[in-house]
Amino acid sequence: MNLLHVNDRAGEYPPSWYAATRADFPPQPALAGAVRADVCIVGGGYTGLSAALHLAERGLSVIVLEAHRVGFGASGRNGGQVGSGQRLDQDALEAAVGLDDARKLWDFAQEAKDMVRGLIAAHDMPVRFHPGIAHACWQASEVRDAHAYAEKLRRDYGYDQVEPLSKEEIERLIPSGVFAGGEIDRGAGHVHPLNYAIGLARAALAAGAVIQERSEVTKITHGAQPVVETAGGRVTCDHLILACNGYMGGLEPQVAARVMPINNFIVATEPLGDRAREVLSEPVAVADTRFVVNYWRLSEDNRLLFGGGESYGYRFPDIIRTVRKPMLEIYPALRDVRIDHAWGGTLAITMTRNPCFLRVAPNVLSASGYSGHGVALATLAGRILAEAVAGQAERFDLMARLPTPRFPGGVALRWPLLVLAMTWYSMRDRLGL
Repeated sequence: MNLLHVNDRAGEYPPSWYAATRADFPPQPALAGAVRADVCIVGGGYTGLSAALHLAERGLSVIVLEAHRVGFGASGRNGGQVGSGQRLDQDALEAAVGLDDARKLWDFAQEAKDMVRGLIAAHDMPVRFHPGIAHACWQASEVRDAHAYAEKLRRDYGYDQVEPLSKEEIERLIPSGVFAGGEIDRGAGHVHPLNYAIGLARAALAAGAVIQERSEVTKITHGAQPVVETAGGRVTCDHLILACNGYMGGLEPQVAARVMPINNFIVATEPLGDRAREVLSEPVAVADTRFVVNYWRLSEDNRLLFGGGESYGYRFPDIIRTVRKPMLEIYPALRDVRIDHAWGGTLAITMTRNPCFLRVAPNVLSASGYSGHGVALATLAGRILAEAVAGQAERFDLMARLPTPRFPGGVALRWPLLVLAMTWYSMRDRLGL
């Protein structure tokens, strides 16, 4: 089975609240015939579109090949959270790469958030940046850890945007009665993810990049000038960027061995009207401390957008049933609320949850595996990839030093082994162990 096709219709955005409220972006023509470019990019999500924008701004000729529509994958389906830091916290990064590199990685992540806000403003994108992400803790021990980490960020990194929340304070923000406390990051935020992807695509086109939709790559031939083939044509290029994330398939085994696709799901309720105050007292996004994270926010029309549940096979399960269970665990009073939209998407994780930056060949670069933290970091990845193509590889090399080992068992066995591991962690989380 091919994840590009098993759950979705060719060349169409999957039905979702995001797709129903997306900005206009006319379909781009499919690749036809033999063409040449300085850089060919495979994948029209945040990474590929950001790379295309930054390369085109440098004056290079760029072609983006997207199998369906720009933002078709995780970039157009995710929770929209623009979080601080890397996917791992700074304690873990300091232990893994040392204090100096951990500081650089924190600065990269700060730059990534600033990029999202800056690009939205500079290119008049059809999307708003809404400030604030709260982290809701189920256990008192998690509250203590969260508050200590907020103090660490203030003390060691000069980041004072994280406000600790007591049980009473988080209850005022999230009136559900289930959380022991938490924190709110006023320097983070959330966006309409598909409209942000469309904004990046519009900006890349305006800068001179070419986007070819409905152009699924079927073969890559490496060499001094890589050749990238689709059913309708081929691109010969000097540099190739692989920006496929969870939809890499078998195109590049070196990446596939390190990056695992998994599925995650979101529902959108009917508009809640005045009942929105029963969900959140502020228009912030939230993520909790479950191992399989629940995340939610209110839409501009006061729907609850709630994400939860994962699957590790190809086909999506019953999404409403999968997501309603954790949603009602937090908001049992919403049992009577209608679900208007339900959708799934495929993201990508790594063994260590570090993003996977890989130099596949001297002129072939890849970035993927953002592990649920990709809105900002994938945008920055595009800039870093553009720098590396232009010969400024210091930041790419730092990201590539982050450990991203191969999954045990290789591509063939990574799925069953992951299912066993994730099931164990999820059970432990539910039992409070």
